[in-house]
Amino acid sequence: MIIAVAGTGYVGLSMATLLAQHHKVLAVDIVPEKVEMINRRQSPIQDEYIEKYFAEKQLDLTATLDAEMAYKEAEIVVIAAPTNYDIQKNYFDTSAVESVIEVVLRVNPQAIMVIKSTIPVGYTESVRKKFGTENILFSPEFLRESKALYDNLYPSRIIVGYPKMIEQFGEENDAIKAIAGNHLKEAAHTFAQLLQQGALKPDIDVLYMGLKEAEAVKLFANTYLALRVSYFNELDTYAEIKGLDTQAIIEGVGLDPRIGTHYNNPSFGYGG
Repeated sequence: MIIAVAGTGYVGLSMATLLAQHHKVLAVDIVPEKVEMINRRQSPIQDEYIEKYFAEKQLDLTATLDAEMAYKEAEIVVIAAPTNYDIQKNYFDTSAVESVIEVVLRVNPQAIMVIKSTIPVGYTESVRKKFGTENILFSPEFLRESKALYDNLYPSRIIVGYPKMIEQFGEENDAIKAIAGNHLKEAAHTFAQLLQQGALKPDIDVLYMGLKEAEAVKLFANTYLALRVSYFNELDTYAEIKGLDTQAIIEGVGLDPRIGTHYNNPSFGYGG
């Protein structure tokens, strides 16, 4: 299978490396220096496992600036474009994602697109309607910077969202709706199988759900982790003010199995 990956940040490059173990992967970026580095098997990002795989594995991976060529050849296009949160607009900047969709639809409208970027709930359905295409799925990523490929090799879970009902056809077209629904369900299962094929972890939990539910999983997981870090930061602040031993308190709290001992270090990040 030929797969194109749009974007070579942590999400895109780790995904491209994972899939290139068994399939031809074309990684698309707009920065010539990054493309050249990847083709020399030098990672443009700091990630121990990507560097290791570049040095030791036979990967069918080619980076390119030619997006049209890559998308035209691909059966699946993984969209890992940046979607930074715009504080002024109070919304994710999804312009890069939509730029990829526009090019794919122009050169290869039959390709299945899988959004891996972080997006708001309801976004995937909105762009499906905006661009008049069924062929967009959403699969949230759960990766850490510098450990992105590791987290793809040993994923906590694989989630793929696809539309459970095809609403853009009228009720009089039930047959068309059924065909489209089966096609997208099959595409969702195919993508999950690709991720499983490249992973090292056995017996990965795989969940299939609606598009909005899959989008919500990503955002609520991020929110919970942020709240957890904030909680332990507050615990640390209290202990410091009162002259208490932070680690002793955290150990005592974390041994409650309902709380656990992961992600409980006071920090600016995710408390890992």
